[in-house]
Amino acid sequence: MAKRVFFSFHYQDVIDFRANVVRNHKTTKHEGAGYFDASIWEDAKKESDLALKRLINSELKNTSVTAVLIGSETYSRRWVRYEIMKSLEKGNLLLGIHINSIAGKDQKTKKLGPNPFDYLAIEFSNDGQKLNLLEYKNGKWVKYTDLDGWRISGIQCKCQCQNVFFLESQNVQLLEFNVQKI
Repeated sequence: MAKRVFFSFHYQDVIDFRANVVRNHKTTKHEGAGYFDASIWEDAKKESDLALKRLINSELKNTSVTAVLIGSETYSRRWVRYEIMKSLEKGNLLLGIHINSIAGKDQKTKKLGPNPFDYLAIEFSNDGQKLNLLEYKNGKWVKYTDLDGWRISGIQCKCQCQNVFFLESQNVQLLEFNVQKI
């Protein structure tokens, strides 16, 4: 059965046409591929942060995979970070795809952008009952403020990638979390 995929990306990569290459590929060009119309995004952006969160949350519904299209500045974009964290909360599988090796509208490629997963973290609370969300900003780890952490109802190690995985440069740790919103 086909998976419904939500695509997360920095809008500059749409302007440069790199995200469009993935967007217009035959495997993603169908209803429910997870893209928003740019005009809808712009309208929500003009309203409020809450309107943007509602738009993202509604687009994540009924998806099981989040594909993060990684360009030069994707790692630092607030709403990409929100989409990743909401995807974790929802239990979506996460997939990072570097797109800078795709020629842009100028027919040039760029060096790979930083991995956005390296700039987000989850830590256990001191009592071990909650997962706190963190982001790397201005050279230090700080509390991620667009979402609260999650209460832990159970942790189960898996041998195969199931729901949530943390990517580190040298190591991949596979964990499945059953979380409840606070």
